[in-house]
Amino acid sequence: MDTDLLKTFLEVARTRHFGKAADNLFLTRSAVSFRVKQLESALGVELFERQRNNIQPTSAGERMLIHAEAILTAWERAKQDISLSSEQSMQMAVGIAPNVWSAYLQGALQTLHDGLDGVALRTEELPHTVMGRQLLARTLDMMISFDAPQLDELEAIKLGEIELCLVSGAGPATLQEAAELPYIKVNWGTVFNIQHAKEFAELPIPIMHTGSAAIALDFLRANGATAFLPKNMVTGLLESGELHLVEGARELSRSLYLAYWGENDRLEIIRSAVKLLSQVVKQD
Repeated sequence: MDTDLLKTFLEVARTRHFGKAADNLFLTRSAVSFRVKQLESALGVELFERQRNNIQPTSAGERMLIHAEAILTAWERAKQDISLSSEQSMQMAVGIAPNVWSAYLQGALQTLHDGLDGVALRTEELPHTVMGRQLLARTLDMMISFDAPQLDELEAIKLGEIELCLVSGAGPATLQEAAELPYIKVNWGTVFNIQHAKEFAELPIPIMHTGSAAIALDFLRANGATAFLPKNMVTGLLESGELHLVEGARELSRSLYLAYWGENDRLEIIRSAVKLLSQVVKQD
């Protein structure tokens, strides 16, 4: 299988547009169309419904998305596995949800590197649903997310609790006053979104949505805005007076989960990694 065909297929599925996919892949539109037709010919099915300005995956195309992602991930993992140095005996692939590393586990990579002798690390930031599929496809060894996967085949461990607080970059403010300030909505997962909708309906329409706490913090400081950010991330800024807790806004707690396939042949290494990551969370 030509992996370029799969990459092209995934880009067309992502952009829903042959021209945009061509631009992103630095190809001509005809080359993108030819590659998709090659893949369709090899599979014997149509992968897209082609209507003007409305390119949609067929039911076969939707199913192929899962396999294409798994094949490309497995191929990248194979290339990395065979190129391990003489000091490394295996590779461990870790999937992370947006915001996890930047907000909570900044020191985790170094901790894993120091604590797992002979293990080469591969990390990828991926959506929650993609990580679950890749665990089952054996292309990921572990996933770390704010939402536990709802799959019976996976073992889920709660690493710890993370506190999120509503902070202001415009000086001291009450929750009522925060309704008049610019607001940045950070993606902290499904449970957070439910709590947020119930308890903070008075907050204004966000001037920005982001999956990055670091981006939110920079934008908040530059625009005198408010946002829910990790307490451990803003403690120093609160103490210095650069940021302020919004009075009357209670903290929201988020659980951090690690999941893995229970029959993985690297369970010993995975369990060692769990212990190391748990220590990092507790330190924070």
